[in-house]
Amino acid sequence: MLPGGSELSAPDDLRQLTPHGASAVTLDGATGPLAALDTGPRPRGTVLLVPGYTGSKEDFAPLVDPVTDAGWRVVALDQRGQFESPGPDDPAAYTVDELAADLLRVAGQLTGPVHLLGHSFGGLVARGAVLADPARFASLTLLGSGPVGLTGPRTELLAHLAPLLDAGGVPLVHRTLEQLAVDDPRAQAVPPAVRDFLARRFLANTAAGLSGMADAMTGEPDRVAALAATGVPVLVAHGADDDAWTPAAQEDMAHRLGARHEVLAGAVHSPAIEQPAATVAVLTSFWSSVPAEVRA
Repeated sequence: MLPGGSELSAPDDLRQLTPHGASAVTLDGATGPLAALDTGPRPRGTVLLVPGYTGSKEDFAPLVDPVTDAGWRVVALDQRGQFESPGPDDPAAYTVDELAADLLRVAGQLTGPVHLLGHSFGGLVARGAVLADPARFASLTLLGSGPVGLTGPRTELLAHLAPLLDAGGVPLVHRTLEQLAVDDPRAQAVPPAVRDFLARRFLANTAAGLSGMADAMTGEPDRVAALAATGVPVLVAHGADDDAWTPAAQEDMAHRLGARHEVLAGAVHSPAIEQPAATVAVLTSFWSSVPAEVRA
């Protein structure tokens, strides 16, 4: 299982390859271009979707058309160093604050109220952007993300992969993960076309990005009180069986934030892939609930 996503536990469908009506575009980031999917302006504003560690814009593919049909413009990014977005060769360019600067730059290029969503590590980055400029965003959704840096079995895997990254770069890390997946029945159940995509995507990551983001994801302090103080409306949503940040930790975070809290049954760490219809319902309900004076 990859450290920042749970594609391997998703149902047997098209997942990241789900057809949609978004166009491939390039937006300006703080250090260079960022690849994105964009459905174009819609009357209810814009939702900006940020993937997690080793993820990409395609992690939101099943959400694109239904959210657009509900009236929102959907913009989903590859963060710098991920998949089709180039990134600097310096791991120091992948801190939460550095990556948050990309989101602020992108938000400035979008029209109408911007609802920000971050999945997993992307939630930490999205939180950083809101803390840097709360007035820029109408709301924040933390999807399968937590109050503090990641701990537990996934961090142990990251620690094992770090020397492999130094020794053989991204290809060696990928080969090692593929070997681990041989004995995982969930990995073997992933359709071949999706497995091919996930391999191609992983190999496109920059080594500096994998290293820098891993450090950022495990070293992030608890910033919940600061987020609560911004007054930005927050939704905390996660799978009932999340295996990254625990459901209990995310529930506690929601309580501390005074945030709306939604648990998605039948989902693990990637609800947008695992339970897209339920995820769309939760998200659109939340975005619709944000008062107009906040959205403006």
